[in-house]
Amino acid sequence: MARPLVVAILGPTATGKSALGMMLARRFDGEVVSCDSTAVYRGFDIGTDKVPLAARQGVPHHLIDVADPTEEYSAAQYAREAAAAIRAITARGRLPILVGGTGLYYRALTRGFFPGPSRDDALRARLERIADRRGVERLHVLLGRIDRESAIRIQSRDRKRLIRALEVYVLTGRPLTAHFVDTQSPLPEYDVRAFALQIPADLTAARVGARVHAQFEQGLLDEIRGILASGIPETAHPFTGLVYRQALEHLHGVRDEAATRELIIRENRKYSRRQLIWFRKEPNLQWIHAAGEREETQEEVARVLAAMEIRRDANNNP
Repeated sequence: MARPLVVAILGPTATGKSALGMMLARRFDGEVVSCDSTAVYRGFDIGTDKVPLAARQGVPHHLIDVADPTEEYSAAQYAREAAAAIRAITARGRLPILVGGTGLYYRALTRGFFPGPSRDDALRARLERIADRRGVERLHVLLGRIDRESAIRIQSRDRKRLIRALEVYVLTGRPLTAHFVDTQSPLPEYDVRAFALQIPADLTAARVGARVHAQFEQGLLDEIRGILASGIPETAHPFTGLVYRQALEHLHGVRDEAATRELIIRENRKYSRRQLIWFRKEPNLQWIHAAGEREETQEEVARVLAAMEIRRDANNNP
């Protein structure tokens, strides 16, 4: 009997992953499982580019809006919940389609995740003091010296994850990425067919710029004001990420709106490069050098999956 299949559509930001995933879901009777560390949080919609309900065209989406903004939602928790969602989709006789650009979440789901040692409050307090005195970026510099891969994937102002990565190194004597080798996928019975999208840097820049301007036009700043008015503190984790951190600084008068838009565009382009570096190190990805909205891209992936379905049917019905 053929092993169950999960399809993954991966790649940097603004490459058209959602459009490709939606097309595949409609054509192959699938359901989308988000692989995005920002989309898990309820209420943070515009700045995370969640596909609106009206635009999902009846395709079920999973692992979106599953966490309160004040929760600490980890990659290990994502792997458990995404694995459960994928098995439930398969049990319904449908095709699970993983879509997103969070490399750590993808790795945790397909290759396992190292939970790490218990927290050390004294060590964390020392690292917090370093961040307070010298800036969070100092933690990023320290991490880059002992775990370059983690420094690439963790943003320079993500205090929580920087502290955890440094904590793991100090307590175990090994960088966090070295521990990943010893882990096991929570989906060992599945075949994972993964496609990664890549587009030229100049096209990424244009698409990122258009997206950021659209986010502001759609009411990003009003969304943030509403979140704060609902009682969510500025220390909530989603506020530390791209778009929301810079927009929140704008609301505090750090810079004007035009400068904030340009800063977000630059930071998104940097993030895109980090994502590309991460995914290039993932094994067994089929790279497609075109945007996911392109008909040629969609037909290329559809042909591969159709051929797989024919072979699987032949294996199951000799």
